[in-house]
Amino acid sequence: MESCNYTALTRRNLLVGAGSLAAWAAMPKAGFAGTRDPRFVVVLLRGALDGLATVAPIADPNYRAIRGALALGEGGKDVLALDGGFFALNDAMPKLHARFSKGEALVVHAVATPYRDRSHFAGQNVLESGLGGPSIGKTGWLNRAASALPVGERVAAQPGLSIGPTIPLILTGPAGTLTWSPQNFRAAEEDTALRLASLYGETDLELAKLLNAGLETDKMMADSPFDAKKGPARAFRILAEGAARLLAQEDGPRLAAISYEGWDTHVKEGADNGRLAKNLTALDLALDDLARGLGPAWKDTVVAVVTEFGRTAWGNGGGGTDHGTGTTAFLVGGAVKGGRVVADWPGLREADLHEGRDLKPTTDLRAVLKGVLKDHLGLSEKTLASDIFPDSIGVRPMAGLVT
Repeated sequence: MESCNYTALTRRNLLVGAGSLAAWAAMPKAGFAGTRDPRFVVVLLRGALDGLATVAPIADPNYRAIRGALALGEGGKDVLALDGGFFALNDAMPKLHARFSKGEALVVHAVATPYRDRSHFAGQNVLESGLGGPSIGKTGWLNRAASALPVGERVAAQPGLSIGPTIPLILTGPAGTLTWSPQNFRAAEEDTALRLASLYGETDLELAKLLNAGLETDKMMADSPFDAKKGPARAFRILAEGAARLLAQEDGPRLAAISYEGWDTHVKEGADNGRLAKNLTALDLALDDLARGLGPAWKDTVVAVVTEFGRTAWGNGGGGTDHGTGTTAFLVGGAVKGGRVVADWPGLREADLHEGRDLKPTTDLRAVLKGVLKDHLGLSEKTLASDIFPDSIGVRPMAGLVT
């Protein structure tokens, strides 16, 4: 259903078509020199991604011994070599590998948020709030980034876009957020909605604006080929296609968050031919759909693929992995300076593992995100350290991630 993200209208939820619309407050869009019009998309993989199965350190002498049945192929067989061959991408992601080869994707390995325990709820809270630990904060770092965008000539009513039925913490806050979800609700006929907008136009101008905005969003999405009954890959692609359609609009949102569930692979993980491989294939197709759907805007786009924490280096008795620490993140997009793996590799000897069980994180995810926000969206280091990621003054933005 349509949720509302406007302080004065939080209890007025009305269906206005097949999409799900959250009201947004007018605010300026980022201004950039020349013809740049950057987009930034955060893909949240909920459940904790097994980074060692997604990007395998096949040249690490301890890799196969520690991974056992979860190890990918040796010597580059059945995997997709990356950046000199020390690492290899899971062969469930050939489209991402092609973008890596074109310089449109990079991998950050042995990365984590500052959170070091293993609760999904707390880990996702830290990932989305941008704070140094679990908190009851009510705003997310991407929403705070939207509020801090430098003011320019271009003006848009909706800087943020949430793909899904609700607004996640990462986009919660004062900056306006458009929410779209392909759920099969029984929609009001357009004529009915127009009559309601006209009626409220005489008594409640704000609600009338929301109704009209909802109609415009539904028109944009009306001819989208969405069908949620075609398996997990299609479900991932549905959300990517919806995001691309809205982000590609000339006056549409520029920051977006997409959530993908199903990465908690405790049993029957199937790194090369099972549950994880199917999810990676779905993600691979969804990222490709996002790129194609954005069209010319892809050249000014960065997509960050992140998760709340990693999974254990060792497998468990159920053919899967348990909650861990260090993992893998991706940056994908036409604005990414890709074709490389960024990693201060800690090694996989038991003595090198975090608490003797997890890939040790050597890169703070906030450094990666700060680097993108600074160089792609123009936010200052001071703003990033004080407003976007409080408690991170010692974490410098990673340079050289975008063109």
